[in-house]
Amino acid sequence: MNFLEIQFGISGAAKTLPADHGYALYSAVKRVLQREDFDPKDIPVDIKLCSVSGIPNRDGKIYLHRQSRVRVRCLPDKVQIWYRLLQNQELNIRGHKVRLVRPRLALPEASEVVRARMVTFKLERVDHPELPHYFLDSCHRGLAQLEITGGSVFIPSDRNGNLARKTLQIKDKKIIGYALTVEGLNAEDSLKLQWHGLGGRQHFGCGWFYPYKGEGHGI
Repeated sequence: MNFLEIQFGISGAAKTLPADHGYALYSAVKRVLQREDFDPKDIPVDIKLCSVSGIPNRDGKIYLHRQSRVRVRCLPDKVQIWYRLLQNQELNIRGHKVRLVRPRLALPEASEVVRARMVTFKLERVDHPELPHYFLDSCHRGLAQLEITGGSVFIPSDRNGNLARKTLQIKDKKIIGYALTVEGLNAEDSLKLQWHGLGGRQHFGCGWFYPYKGEGHGI
């Protein structure tokens, strides 16, 4: 699978972002498209956005650091378009203004172990005690649809030792999901999963997998 990742550095007065900012980041990029009279006016399905990494606090925010990036994955023929479109743009992410600077281009890295900060599926009930079972079952079905059969799938623990349950706020609706780790991938399947992702709300940073090398190495 041939795709590339554009990684934009972050500058500006904002030193923090809301921890739950996936939808706000999507909305900010969409406003850029509208402002620049880009066609189409919405983010195409073959453009992948990742939420920004940072150091979490207990007030629902993350502190930005030198490795904080806005990351965009796209096919090689779209790189120049998105590189130029987003370079030096100011994004207003729920009142936190950041500027995208010093873009760099990276090849995807195949890894036997990949992790996603949040994966979500459309489930009938989210308050059911067997929700993790239904979630993992959906993950296995999603991998099968991608013809990925060799991976071992599990929900990791959070810092408190609980299952890493995540939420995403979209306007007045709260979406429930989990962090997910997939192990035992060959190079081809690793790149395939990093490109296609799993589950829904991928424009909001869900289903974005990255090579995982242990705590402290996530994006």
